[in-house]
Amino acid sequence: MEPADPLRRTGVPVWDPAQYRSHAGHRLRPLHDLLARVPPLPSPRPRIADLGCGPGEPTALLAEHWPAARITGYDLSEAMLAEARAHAGPTSGGGAVDFARADLAAWHPKEPHDLIVSNAALHWCPGHITRFPDWIAALRPTGVLAFQVPGNFAAPGHTLLTDLCTSPRWRDRLGAGTRRTPVAEPAEYAQALAALGCETDVWETTYVHVLTGRDPVLEWMKGTALRPVLTALDPDAAAREAFLAEYRDLLREAYPPGPHGTLFPFRRIFAVAVRCT
Repeated sequence: MEPADPLRRTGVPVWDPAQYRSHAGHRLRPLHDLLARVPPLPSPRPRIADLGCGPGEPTALLAEHWPAARITGYDLSEAMLAEARAHAGPTSGGGAVDFARADLAAWHPKEPHDLIVSNAALHWCPGHITRFPDWIAALRPTGVLAFQVPGNFAAPGHTLLTDLCTSPRWRDRLGAGTRRTPVAEPAEYAQALAALGCETDVWETTYVHVLTGRDPVLEWMKGTALRPVLTALDPDAAAREAFLAEYRDLLREAYPPGPHGTLFPFRRIFAVAVRCT
């Protein structure tokens, strides 16, 4: 879920769970790496919130890690929630999984939590750092806030998309906003979380994904950053196809296929914060 910033003005994007799942292995790998750094939770039957649960596979992974937990996955997209609810129900360890619609910019925990986790979603929430005090305050002592966000907004896939959206041909329809990065740098996250009385573990990783198939980077972007564009151009099929053709050609030059596939470097930023006070 990686947006092109000028397109925020187009409203809530329409998500395609099937398109998002087309690279499910690559998209879930950072969550595996994030959860590997989460320390033991304070409660034997923990309360967990999954912010930006998508089609539900991330929430199911949480249930595998903490089978006795009561877990709620939250998302703003009804299309994603419709898919996610297939994972709802009791878990193997006596816990339970359910799902609810929520805007992360306004979500407030109504009870103490042991873990609040977010996988590739907080960059859709402008100013999400300002939400940290509320979320940390809702954690039990030694409870954990853990998240990862994409840190690749200076990569060609995003800069080319922004340039195209703000070009003379498209800016009237897609906006001519200024380029901004919707995430902070690792040190900023570490400082903000430490100031809230947390023990912090913040790091970054660049995955070099090997993508296969025809125009694989375009297919990746269709599942995430292109969602606002496709939503804004719908139902004008001709404009949609024209835009995709222009963007496809730019991506082919920026990410040429190699003998073993197309290399797609992807930087991620991770944070695990344990409430100490």
